[in-house]
Amino acid sequence: MGRLAAAVLATSFAFGGLPLAHAADEAPDVLIKRLSDDVLASIKADKSVQSGDIAKVIALVDTKILPHLNFQRMTASAVGPAWRQATPEQQKRLQDEFKILLVRTYSGALSQVAEETVSVKPLRAAPTDAEVVVRTEIRGRGEPIQLDYRMEKTPGQGSGWKIYNLNVLGVWLVETYRSQFAQEINAKGVDGLIASLSERNKTNAKRG
Repeated sequence: MGRLAAAVLATSFAFGGLPLAHAADEAPDVLIKRLSDDVLASIKADKSVQSGDIAKVIALVDTKILPHLNFQRMTASAVGPAWRQATPEQQKRLQDEFKILLVRTYSGALSQVAEETVSVKPLRAAPTDAEVVVRTEIRGRGEPIQLDYRMEKTPGQGSGWKIYNLNVLGVWLVETYRSQFAQEINAKGVDGLIASLSERNKTNAKRG
């Protein structure tokens, strides 16, 4: 994956948050546009985030990103059928390690987004649709990059739309990790996948 593509994914994982009551009232494409603009402004204003400061990036994820993601669904989809057999503790560990993996994988690309702008394409969806794909285009120094979001409308007051998958350069993020995780699960089970993710995160931390 090229540096710009990685930067695009990093952008998608660094949203500036909105009050949830406000976000719940917004159409999915409007929400994506507002979040995308906010994240670019946030990155440009914070040199620590640009430099890949892991503590700052994780804090950003926890406070501003996760409220707009269905991260349990993302993790469950990446893990595949084995998720249903996992214990609650295993599921929590999988989510925790997957989040750290994503943060560390893409945090280094945050410095590449300073000159990018985001354009949201017209939404092709009916008002009653509970799941939609919001298509955007990231424009920077090079060729435009297509970034699409799979989103679901979650029930309950104040919940609104949440992202559960991302597509950059024609590749869906969850499916990419699913193929990787399946090999680990087939070889060593869910605990083996957790141990593998933990080890990868520790190795990445030492490199950082």
